[in-house]
Amino acid sequence: MPASASSNNRPPDLLCRLNSGDEDTKLKALREVKNQIIGNKTKKLSYIKLGAVPTVVDILGTASDSDTCLLIQSAAVIGSFSCGVDVGVKAVLDSGAFPHLFRIISNSDDKVVDAAARSLRMIFQSKLAPKYHFLEEEKLEFLLSLLNSENENVTGLGASIISHSCETSAEQMVLSEAGVLERLITLLEGSLNLRDVSLESLAAIIKNNCEIISKFVNLDSGRALSLIKELVKDRYPRTRLLACMVLIAIGQSSPCHLRDIGIRTKLILTLVELLEESDRVGDEAPFALARLISDKEDLHKLALEVDILIKLCKFLSKVPVRAKRLEGILLALSELCSKLENCRSQFLTLQVLNLVTDALKHDLAEVRTAACICIRSVTRSVKVTIQNLSAGHYFNEMTVIPLVQLLRDPCTSVQVAALGAISNIVVDFKIRKSTFIQCGGVKHLVQLSKSMDAVLRLNAVLALRNLMFLLDKNGKECILLELTISTLASLICDPEPSIQEQALALVRNLVDGCVDSIEHVFSEDGLIINSVGRQVWTALKPEVCVQGMYVLSNVAAGNELHKEAVMHHLLQPEASESTQSVIIKFLQGSDSQLRTASVWGVVNLTYPDSPGASDRYERLRDAGIISQIKSMVNDPCLDAKFRVRTVLEQCMTFPSSSA
Repeated sequence: MPASASSNNRPPDLLCRLNSGDEDTKLKALREVKNQIIGNKTKKLSYIKLGAVPTVVDILGTASDSDTCLLIQSAAVIGSFSCGVDVGVKAVLDSGAFPHLFRIISNSDDKVVDAAARSLRMIFQSKLAPKYHFLEEEKLEFLLSLLNSENENVTGLGASIISHSCETSAEQMVLSEAGVLERLITLLEGSLNLRDVSLESLAAIIKNNCEIISKFVNLDSGRALSLIKELVKDRYPRTRLLACMVLIAIGQSSPCHLRDIGIRTKLILTLVELLEESDRVGDEAPFALARLISDKEDLHKLALEVDILIKLCKFLSKVPVRAKRLEGILLALSELCSKLENCRSQFLTLQVLNLVTDALKHDLAEVRTAACICIRSVTRSVKVTIQNLSAGHYFNEMTVIPLVQLLRDPCTSVQVAALGAISNIVVDFKIRKSTFIQCGGVKHLVQLSKSMDAVLRLNAVLALRNLMFLLDKNGKECILLELTISTLASLICDPEPSIQEQALALVRNLVDGCVDSIEHVFSEDGLIINSVGRQVWTALKPEVCVQGMYVLSNVAAGNELHKEAVMHHLLQPEASESTQSVIIKFLQGSDSQLRTASVWGVVNLTYPDSPGASDRYERLRDAGIISQIKSMVNDPCLDAKFRVRTVLEQCMTFPSSSA
């Protein structure tokens, strides 16, 4: 029977022996615990639950510098508890192991130093590890002593501390000025272990810092950059990945240093090749690819030319795909489909949409979120989706229903991502709108529009706005019945300006169309139209005023009663001591969209075939609005300029016009 299974080597028994007063008994118990927990997460959690970590840390803290065996074994056990298990890292930190491990890093015995360095590196691999303060002179000197150590594990520890803790530009500058860049470049020519940890540290130091990137690429006449480019072709997968990450960091902040199409193509192809790796490298590669091509249309084109989208979809089709890798692939696909219509078209023709839809039901929230983001990117183009309708690659109940279900997801990030996908899906297709409404989607959107979370509220209102776009009369009434006039009015006056803007855009879509739709804003004693009028006069954000003016413009396209209501709100100052109409302020403003929306309102108010048009023209003229519009005949905004001409042409038909 193996020793770990014998009766006296059970966790409770070993814990008792760890508390023994006999050092030899403690030492044997430490070795046995170490053997049991290495690579065994279940055993680690069992010992952590029993409270073994504080006991081991106590052994480390009370052992003298000459008790090398106890120091080595206790440090090794602490490192094992910290390896890959955040619960273990927390237990180690809570037990006060940090100062003890740093104390013995300067022990005279190399084996003790190795054990301490390895344990500390395990801890610094976790996000729970405390931040190291480089800006403190004493700590910076200690870090430099680690980097300059002849002990490889100690040097690696120094580099690990940098990659974990270097975040601010001030910290990056301090490390750069201390010669850390040069030291890390030297370490790139060392062992595989030092090479990889140095690459991680370099990525942290140069991230989002153009000044340090410039220094780095010019080190030793460009030798440093050339060395990184060579490492992209290294035989070891992790080294290739980390070298790619350094180049990605350079390209994101200083693209001028990464213009060569050869290296850009090599980066893209290397990252896709790394998806074949079965370990963490394969999991991290698609995230690196997504960062590389993020918001870069030229790289999207390049990726398309070398069939990256096809290759990613093939990986997506492999079953099963590790959760982390699946998330990364979905995000990379999302980036590729975010700008180019031919990318979206190719994605749809590859017939992998069902796999993305399946990911909406994944156990991991991050995967569900990534699937929603992917669907949102693919549905950005109405043109591409229409082209694929006949081929059957459209978003039907199989996609819409899971997205609606995600609106009840316990994870807020999933809900937000689902709302983003829904906003695109419902924006311009009658079949999708009806499917969404029939499966109860409106009810969930309305519930989220009342959320205390402003991000959820905003995205829910945005989805309602898109659903309302070009919706038929029955559909509009269905939404309004669920939403209610009072809730919509409260959203118009929401504390968040971005929500005010989207709520007004929702009303704009509501009143766009038949006269019956306009009547809704006059319900309940004009609750909505009055809210719109107040916002037009009092809102500080131009974006809010733009949407408010478009609402009034659409209402002004209605009957005489509707037009007169708009006149009232434009010519009667509300919540203001100014006697000048708010529309004049908008027409004189620098915001071209606001000028255009305001002129549209005047176009609809002065439509010649309306019975009261001549009277409204005179009132607008007396308020100084017509003269202001006349001064805009050469407006720099073409949209505003064309609408101004329309107003002036209409005014020519009125007897009282002096034009």
